[in-house]
Amino acid sequence: MKRKIPLFPVTTVGSWPRTLELLKLQKLKRMGKITPEEFNEVADKEVLEILKLQEEAGVDIVTDGEQRRDNFFSFVAEKISGLKMMTLAEMFDVVEDKAGFEQILQTLDVPAYSISNPCCVGKVKRQSPLAVSDLKFLKTHTDKPIKITLPGPYLLTRSMWVPELAKGFYDSKEELAKDVVGILREEVEELIAEGVDFIQFDEPVLTEVAFDQGNTRTFMCAALAAKKDPEEELEFAVSLINNVLQGFEGPIFGLHICRGNWSQNESILLSGDYHPLAKYLNQLNVDQLVLEYATERAGDVVAFKNKSLGLGVVNPRKEILEDPQEIHQSVQNALKHFKPENIFINPDCGFATFSNSPVNSREIAKKKLQIMVNVAKELRIEHSK
Repeated sequence: MKRKIPLFPVTTVGSWPRTLELLKLQKLKRMGKITPEEFNEVADKEVLEILKLQEEAGVDIVTDGEQRRDNFFSFVAEKISGLKMMTLAEMFDVVEDKAGFEQILQTLDVPAYSISNPCCVGKVKRQSPLAVSDLKFLKTHTDKPIKITLPGPYLLTRSMWVPELAKGFYDSKEELAKDVVGILREEVEELIAEGVDFIQFDEPVLTEVAFDQGNTRTFMCAALAAKKDPEEELEFAVSLINNVLQGFEGPIFGLHICRGNWSQNESILLSGDYHPLAKYLNQLNVDQLVLEYATERAGDVVAFKNKSLGLGVVNPRKEILEDPQEIHQSVQNALKHFKPENIFINPDCGFATFSNSPVNSREIAKKKLQIMVNVAKELRIEHSK
């Protein structure tokens, strides 16, 4: 049973900046120089600090800030067997299409050695829960509804699939995807049993398929897996997401899509509205689409069938604070297509997609949340009349 939440509930997309201490310990844990327990002793404190910041700001649905993760998808390498973390520079040494991969590296706004990717090097199997322990920890410290974020099945399949590494274990990325779906279904089942309120799957690479015409210029996945026609690839993504969710009920199921969130340089990030994706997003068996609209690159609000909208109203990559009146107007524009009870208010994306490369500070993040909360309060008064 879904818990009651107010009109225009405020939440986040997931990630918050990590402290230098936590980043140092993250590196030591990865090198095997400290135990997971030693890392979590500090990570627990950081999660509680992020929770405090959200509660003080008045956020309605909280997250743990993804403080235990190195980024929004590669953290699964610690939880799933058959994966190996490799930098893009290391991947360059094994791929056959070196010219194509070098073109991808040249597009990045960050050094190739600083981005790591979980590559399939064996049969993949869930060794431990991906985020169930995160939910359990939060539940002991807050009475607020909780959102848990997970990488989507298409993103995971694309990121894991490097044919030169997976051969001998999987003949195709479609075969790999079946095991990825199974892993996520196990996770969803356990999250529901623990009483999660909102499960958000992250599938940012869908925009790259729709807008980039198969050139694969983003870093969000291994970037070698989308050789097919974009339409066929998007249908494949829809089938994976729906297979993960088939038969599950209880929490709000959301899907987050953006256009890249690793750099403050907006000019290198993808552009395009949601119209090319609408046909496919309407087929998804999710309750909510969590979309970015605080950037001009996203175009105007698009109506979707039988979905609520997680409306992005602040840009996490900009230090400047948004004008409350502009946020209010953004919600008014969305109300032309969605009922008040079907609009959630959130940032466009996380504030630190990659742990070692935050796009803003905790202080700015909290101020942006407070602005959203104040606007939400005004909207509730307006729509309670």
